Amino acid sequence: MIDPRHVVLSITRQCALIGISRSAWYGPGRTETPLNLALMKLIDAQFMETPFYGSRQMARHLRKQGYCVERKQVRWLMAKMGLHAVYQKPKTTVPHPEHCKYPYLLRDLVITRPNHVWCADITYIPMRRGFLYLVAIMDWGTRRVLSWRLSNSSP
Repeated sequence: MIDPRHVVLSITRQCALIGISRSAWYGPGRTETPLNLALMKLIDAQFMETPFYGSRQMARHLRKQGYCVERKQVRWLMAKMGLHAVYQKPKTTVPHPEHCKYPYLLRDLVITRPNHVWCADITYIPMRRGFLYLVAIMDWGTRRVLSWRLSNSSP
C-alpha cells in the first residue's frame, strides 16, 4: 500500500494516513550477529558460574577464550541480557532503626586548642572483591590523625 517513490506523499505521510508507524513499515529491527549471539551464550554460561563477574572480568574471561572483545561491548551485551554483577554494595547511609539522631553540638563552637574536639570518620575503599573500611580519629585543633584502623568486615 505504501509507495516509496510517490511524487506527492512522503513515506511518513503515507504511514500516517494508513495508521501505522514508520518503523513498522521499514520492517523488523536488526537481529543480532552470530558473533554477538555466541558471545551472549558464553557470557550467560560464565555468569551462571560466577555471578559476581562484571563487564571487566567478563571481558577478560572472553579474551582468554580467544574472542577479541572490548569492555564496552561486553557491558552492552550484559545490559541487553539484563545481567548485573552480584556483590555486596556499601551500606554507608542506611541508619539502624534503633539508633537515634543526635543534634549537632559544635555549630557555634570556636576550636582554639588541641584536644578540644575530636572526630571520627568511617569510609570504605573499593577493592577488587568487596571493600575495606577505614576508621580514622582526628583532633580538630591540630588537624592530626590520632588513630586509624582498616577492616574487611562492615562496622
